[in-house]
Amino acid sequence: LAYYVYFENSSSNPYLIRRIEELNKTANGNVEAKVVCFYRRRDISNSLIMLADKHAKEVEEESEIPKEVDLTDKQKHQLKHRELFLSRQYESLPATHIRGKCSVALLNETESVLSYLAKEDTFFYSLVYDPSLKTLLADKGEIRVGPRYQADVPDMLSEGEPDEREQAKLEVKVWDPDSHLTDHQIDQFLVVARAVGTFARALDCSSSVRQPSLHMSAAAASRDITLFHAMDTLHKHNYDLSSAISVLVPLGGPVLCRDEMEEWSASEASLFEEALEKYGKDFNDIRQDFLPWKSLTSIIEYYYMWKTTDRYIQQKRLKAAEAESKLKQVYIPTYNKPNPSQISSSNGKSSAMNGAVGAPHQTQNPLIGRACESCYITQSHQWYSWGPPNMQCRLCSPCWIYWKKYGGLKMPTLTSEDRFSPRIPVRNTGSPKSAVKTRQSFFLHTTYLTKLARQVCRNTLQLKRAARRPFVLINCAAIRAECKMSAHFWKQRLFDVQDPRLWYCTIALTIVLCVGAVQCVFAKDVLWEVIHREVVPEAF
Repeated sequence: LAYYVYFENSSSNPYLIRRIEELNKTANGNVEAKVVCFYRRRDISNSLIMLADKHAKEVEEESEIPKEVDLTDKQKHQLKHRELFLSRQYESLPATHIRGKCSVALLNETESVLSYLAKEDTFFYSLVYDPSLKTLLADKGEIRVGPRYQADVPDMLSEGEPDEREQAKLEVKVWDPDSHLTDHQIDQFLVVARAVGTFARALDCSSSVRQPSLHMSAAAASRDITLFHAMDTLHKHNYDLSSAISVLVPLGGPVLCRDEMEEWSASEASLFEEALEKYGKDFNDIRQDFLPWKSLTSIIEYYYMWKTTDRYIQQKRLKAAEAESKLKQVYIPTYNKPNPSQISSSNGKSSAMNGAVGAPHQTQNPLIGRACESCYITQSHQWYSWGPPNMQCRLCSPCWIYWKKYGGLKMPTLTSEDRFSPRIPVRNTGSPKSAVKTRQSFFLHTTYLTKLARQVCRNTLQLKRAARRPFVLINCAAIRAECKMSAHFWKQRLFDVQDPRLWYCTIALTIVLCVGAVQCVFAKDVLWEVIHREVVPEAF
């Protein structure tokens, strides 16, 4: 089938995107779909999202295709909604939960990303997500180029030049096609090797049990393992037929060569077929869960031999017959049930803002009067509740469909990197009843010492400007230097003008600014005396 469809598992959440592998009919007559899971960006952790963005940036930098025009913020925002992550996870879902078809493709680096935005219900993926291990892997092949994968061919040696390569690491010649033997002589030697192999199986008790008939023994002796051993023996004896035949039949009896098909028992073969049915060609899982006493090389070799047997052909025919009997298609009626998130309906007419004529019954709904959270329009033929209930948010009909299909809002919002300061949500005040709960008011009761500190270093420290820029550091060194200069200034003025009010100010200012004892009890007492006598406004 390989159809990509939307599944609805919640009336308020976005659709699930799944690929149908097969349709099965249950015992009670219902139809279930075996599907492959796809995940959106909102379904994975932030750390994996950062990893996916890093991978996309690296692919873009390594690409030799020139970059197209830069995307707008809105296009970048909506493009993230089209990105999916494939998984190897299967699940079964009722076919009645299907809400429509979509298209999912592997990201094509040669194709413009704008093509995905231009088509409705179109998605792409480039990474594979493992829900159990929480990992992301690239799902594409790569051309293995380089010294790690390809041989470095050296230059041809000149005549008489010594070969400095390490001979132990070089290949070993196992057959010489230019030997003095003819093809007919080689074929005769191979026939002798097969006959020796058949005779060896007749003498072997375990082989007689596994291949009780002469026909089965001859077939086993004619496999590649016997022929490879015969040709290797002939090569080692410099293609001397008499010497090679004597090695095939030594004094102890004929040589018996077995491959994996003969080494495996019937119970091991059954376990292998069961594992292959469950895991497919994942030989690592087959070895780990079913055949841990077998090596990975042995399992792979047995698999390719098993594919040449009648057992494999028989199973292939059974699977083809089962596939013919399975459901190929199922009729899904149009889903017309009202969504529980629906909050108003005007029978095709646009429902207006709060206080509109002809809608007196809607004044009791606190959502009426709010704009759409996505496109900010105030009129729509249908509204849907969106987000946490305490937030009292709503979406218009087109934005609701976009939310269900793509799992996000149409318009981008400021991210943490784009904001200069923490964002304070401002709600529409059109509704007669505020949705935000009334909070207890408070005020800041400052001490006289704090009030006096506000008058210090006005030229260097502008408090209102600093309050509007909370993330900009204040130059404490400059303030400390100005404080010392101010203390020196008031000390000089004290000697110049014998005013008792200035004595109080100078003493308090010296304690607070030079010593730094902001919490000093004596400083508080002095400042209180200054303020009580109303000398601070005159002195400053």
